[in-house]
Amino acid sequence: MIRTVIIEDEKPAARKLGRLLSRFPDLQLVGTLNSVEEGVQWFTENTHPDLIFSDIVLGDGLSFDIFEQVPSKSFIIYTTAFDQYTLKAFKLNSIDYLLKPVMEEDLQKAIDKYKSFLPTESNNNLKEIKSLIKEEKQKLTRILVKIGYNLKIVQTDEVSCFYSENKIVYLQTKERTFPTDFTLDELQEILDEKCFFRVNRQFIINSNYIKNIHTSPYYKVEMAFQPKEEITVSRDRVKIFKDWLSK
Repeated sequence: MIRTVIIEDEKPAARKLGRLLSRFPDLQLVGTLNSVEEGVQWFTENTHPDLIFSDIVLGDGLSFDIFEQVPSKSFIIYTTAFDQYTLKAFKLNSIDYLLKPVMEEDLQKAIDKYKSFLPTESNNNLKEIKSLIKEEKQKLTRILVKIGYNLKIVQTDEVSCFYSENKIVYLQTKERTFPTDFTLDELQEILDEKCFFRVNRQFIINSNYIKNIHTSPYYKVEMAFQPKEEITVSRDRVKIFKDWLSK
């Protein structure tokens, strides 16, 4: 049996997920936890499960806080309303990242993915498993940004470019610019490389919003929507940039 735990502070969501998991006869639910505090206590006092289904934003913090206090080798499938935390999630033994509301079909795929990572004769070491997980990482599709005391969801396909200014990374849309909680290095790892390219230390651009590319005296990119600052391609990235454009 695969011993599982649910970490979820919304009781209706926890009950729904519990009902979905009950449809998998090889899964055994051994605990449902509602907070960071309860999670730390449970993981301190109990044998860790094989698989964890965890929301990220809990009433008293982030579920990441649990595993920073009580490191665990359990595999984790995150269930959340936002994919803001994708990068950090995949640094904590995560094998999948399901956006709410969780559908049974998506849950089935996530569980099948977990089973594919279990040791077999051809795959029996942790390094190989972690390598497979890394290859399966999902890409960022939407970002939660703050506007005063309000929150707004921005789809990444609405973003013309990301840029760094005064140690803050902003995203640019047709509507306006928004500050984010990311670094450009983090975004470079989790954005879809088919659409996004880091042209220099300051900018990541979206190919869908390129208006024009000047090649003399240096490569300069004009975007449909961008800050006032000129966007140039670093000399050492020009060839990679051209190859990316032709894919």
